[in-house]
Amino acid sequence: MQIRVETTQDYQQIAEVNTLAFGRENEANLVTAIRNSHFYIPELSLVVEIDNFIVAHLMFSYIHLVGEERLRVLSLAPVAVMPEFQKQGIGSALIRHGLEKANAMGEALAVVLGYPLFYNRFGFVSSVIYGIKSPFDVPEDVFMVKVLENFQAKYQGEVVYPPAFLRV
Repeated sequence: MQIRVETTQDYQQIAEVNTLAFGRENEANLVTAIRNSHFYIPELSLVVEIDNFIVAHLMFSYIHLVGEERLRVLSLAPVAVMPEFQKQGIGSALIRHGLEKANAMGEALAVVLGYPLFYNRFGFVSSVIYGIKSPFDVPEDVFMVKVLENFQAKYQGEVVYPPAFLRV
């Protein structure tokens, strides 16, 4: 298993991974929309390759946190593992790698909307603990943040996603 940054040659396989993992094309379309925006972070769009075949994909992109200041933070979405490779630790390894890389790049905060029992193991906690509001009407425990080394108290407010996310 190799974790690496995506390349343009991977785009079709990544779209297939996302479509198969989610059973629809919305997340694959989100990835394309993010890539074509200024929210894209090439170094944080990662794949897992096994025997020269992409089996998983993860993307961090920029979103805004609006409070006293408008700050740039990370969104972790989507995280996709092909169905036949799920529940083998591949997604977990990919998330850990991505968080380590984001931290090393000096990022302060990552936001995720997902299952608490899964994301809590990576240090994600309910965003309300840090005074961060979800733009979505979801239970508090599913909108989570992971504080990275560069986090400061000024990171409070409401999360604002780019329009591409609203189509998912």
